[in-house]
Amino acid sequence: MDIEASMRKSVESTQRTFNTIRTGRANPSLLDKINVEYYGAETQLKSLATISTPDAQTIQIQPFDGKSIGLIEKAIALSDLGLTPNNDGRVIRINIPPLTEERRKDFCKLAAKYAEEGKVALRNIRRDGIDRIKKQEKDGEFSEDQSRDQQDKIQKLTDRFITELEKHLAEKEVDILKV
Repeated sequence: MDIEASMRKSVESTQRTFNTIRTGRANPSLLDKINVEYYGAETQLKSLATISTPDAQTIQIQPFDGKSIGLIEKAIALSDLGLTPNNDGRVIRINIPPLTEERRKDFCKLAAKYAEEGKVALRNIRRDGIDRIKKQEKDGEFSEDQSRDQQDKIQKLTDRFITELEKHLAEKEVDILKV
């Protein structure tokens, strides 16, 4: 198991989660976590429709199957995004209202929560890597010095990825707070 690759995936996952947070501008990735009950199966919205942003305040959803438009509309309305879909029979349009100051602060807290979850994942990867090295040292595969060097490398890697995560969080907060 490559520790650096695992940490990179963890940071990328957190970034994708950040993309689901509203910033006051229309962004198709806001709908990434929405699943639609389609023919008895939970199906991701993006696999049922084309999602576009004709302007900065509108998301447009064009279903591949016209019969699914009501199901998509219902899934969006029931989501925790607080968005109201408008259905004209062929296309669903979602107007993204400007965010209030209070709502922006709530989204910043949510982003911080996601970042903390990402940091916990990084620390778990670090712990697993260090445990593996200690076991190898105990089994005689590493000397004590080699073990310490490997543990230091893992710690430096962890610090680097946590810093990167904090940088992404700061960028997202700036994005959220920008009016």
